[in-house]
Parts: sequence; structure tokens; C-alpha cells
Amino acid sequence: MKFSILSWGAWSPHYQHASEWLNWPVTALNQATEQAAVPKLAHVPAMQRRRLSQLTKTMLEAINQCAPTEQCRSIFASQHGEINRTIGLLNDIVDESALSPTGFSQSVHNTASGIYSILSGNRAASTSIAAGKNTFSQGFIEAFGQLHADPEPLLLVYADEPVPQVYRQFSAVPECAIATAFMLAPANDTQAALATLTLTPINEQTNNELSIGLLLSSLAAKQNISGSFSGWHWELDCD
Repeated sequence: MKFSILSWGAWSPHYQHASEWLNWPVTALNQATEQAAVPKLAHVPAMQRRRLSQLTKTMLEAINQCAPTEQCRSIFASQHGEINRTIGLLNDIVDESALSPTGFSQSVHNTASGIYSILSGNRAASTSIAAGKNTFSQGFIEAFGQLHADPEPLLLVYADEPVPQVYRQFSAVPECAIATAFMLAPANDTQAALATLTLTPINEQTNNELSIGLLLSSLAAKQNISGSFSGWHWELDCD
């Protein structure tokens, strides 16, 4: 699978703008600082912004940085989705407290997809992906299939945040909130590309392992990188 990356954006408590990924990695923030870090989303009306979960806010910030084209198809990938909001609702039920209508309506896995569609007026098709620890790579697999059927560029968004304490024994990642967005096109697309990304299946892990942070840092620095990640060999060519 081969893609042209036309634009990208990413947000985490440590790196809130694309240029800040040049500093990856840095000493981790303390937990209180991470929880307090939320995208400002100045482009979203305050009345709507205050109702959004942190996960949706991080996705919208990454998309805003990516600056996708109007009415483009989109793919939203998240391993855990709105699990933090869902756990909050379940706790309210246990406590026999009233459920928040907004919280309930925005507790589904594809919440961010719907919110993005409403805010941007994007009526193009949108797909939601959840594939366990391979969610990030499966998002690219879905993108490849869609681009094969229709070469028009599309938006791929990935985001996750730490799971609630009750589930920590079952999932150690991600360690902090992270969201990424990419405008992808076929590798032979005539539009100017920032980089080319190639994914090749591998039978076994190699010593040269990648991560989302490494990929984003290399994109920010415009440096080539390759290695194994999520069951695939990734090769980023920024030349």
C-alpha cells in the first residue's frame, strides 16, 4: 500500500502544533497537567465547544491543522472511542443520577465523525474504524481500499486517550491523549505531496520498531524513516 500525504495535523498534551513534534520525545508531563490540557478550538462556537468530550476536541483540532478539502470522504479510527464518557454515564446509572442528554447522545463510537460533519457541513461519506491495537494501521488499510475505488483524496483521522482506571489492567496504551489527521491520495496523484508513505506486510517484528510519535516527528522534520509497527513495515519518504 502506498499513499501520498498531502497535509497533516496532530495534537497531544505534549505537542499541540505540528512544529512541536520536532521536539519528540520529551519528558512526560505529570498526570494533572495532561488532564488539564485541552485544545482551545477557537474555530468552534463556544456553545458547541463546551459540550464536546476531550477525545472529540483533540480530533477536531488535528483536523483543523490538517485543513482538509471541502466535502471530502473521511475515516475516523479509534481503539477505545468515547469510553470515558460511556463510563461516566454508567456510573451515573449506578448512582441513580440523571443522565445528561448531551452525554448520552455523544457517547457513541463515531461521535467525532458526526460532530465534524455538522460543524464543517461535510455531507460526504464517513467510516468509523475500531480494530484493537491495530486500529491505526487498519485506518490506512481502509483508506487504501477507498482510494482504490475512488482516487479522490480523503481524510483519515486517528485518536485515542487513556482508558478509565477500571480498565487500565486490560490496556496500557495510549499513555496520553493523541489525535492525528492526514489528507491522503494515491501515490501517483498529481497534487503536490509532503511525503510518500508505504506499508508492506511483514511476517515478524524487526529490531527497528516505529511508533506514531516517531512517524509524526519525522513528518515534522521532513526526514525519511522506516521500521515495523502494528504488524506492517512502514516507510516514510519525504524527499
